[in-house]
Amino acid sequence: IEAKVGEEVGLPCYKIPSSDSLENYRVYWQKNTTEVVLAYAGTKKISEDKRYINRTKLDTRNLTLWISPVEILDNGPYRCVVQNKQSSPSHQTVYDETMNLLVTADFSEPNIEREVTASSCESTEMVVRCSSNGGFPKPKIHGVLNNVSVVLNTTWVSESSFSPHNVTGTLWLNVTKDINFTCSVESSGIIRSTTLLLAKENNCIVSTTPPSYNVITASSIIIIVFLLAIILAARYLPRHVCSHCSKNQDSVEEDVKESMKPPKISKVTCETSSV
Repeated sequence: IEAKVGEEVGLPCYKIPSSDSLENYRVYWQKNTTEVVLAYAGTKKISEDKRYINRTKLDTRNLTLWISPVEILDNGPYRCVVQNKQSSPSHQTVYDETMNLLVTADFSEPNIEREVTASSCESTEMVVRCSSNGGFPKPKIHGVLNNVSVVLNTTWVSESSFSPHNVTGTLWLNVTKDINFTCSVESSGIIRSTTLLLAKENNCIVSTTPPSYNVITASSIIIIVFLLAIILAARYLPRHVCSHCSKNQDSVEEDVKESMKPPKISKVTCETSSV
């Protein structure tokens, strides 16, 4: 018999004949064959477990045990024993049956989170986590990528075997294109699913590698040589040009001086001959 946490559930037992009454019977409802949940001798309640106080009642005609509200700790086997006080021999057992109560609690809708760990132009590395909480009993968790099943690394957390469970499934992915990820949590035949689009990062991160020591050294030498060449050119080239200019200037000055000199008068000796 299955019941959800918080609901009411009835565990059937022995139906007393219409010609008879509860006064002629003893009824024992036990859990795990040792804990007396509820016991009646005729119409008088003779025992009740403290955990079930104000949560149980007995149907006086079919001896059904009603439990409300159902708790996770109610999960387990129950035994109903009915004895007839009027039979011979006395207190003969007329009914003795055991049934199992399966208590369930719905899990929350799966929550999917992703964490990008690395990204490049070609792909995006990420960790995907799917979690669901507060359910019972222990669930199964499934993952699907674009209609292809994948195995999740699953962990369960609960305070005890009769406490609500929290479940988490983890998946490491290298995404090269946008894909759909569906996470499903299954417990007691009930499946809850969530789907999330895992998008590849659009931005490209280009890593710059610093130049090697040899490249730095060669570049430094080239720069130093270039600077020295500029310095030497600045120092010696003007001097050479000026010395050349000085020689040209001296030549011009000599030409000017020559042009300024008066013309030379040549002495002519005339000889007069007497006739």
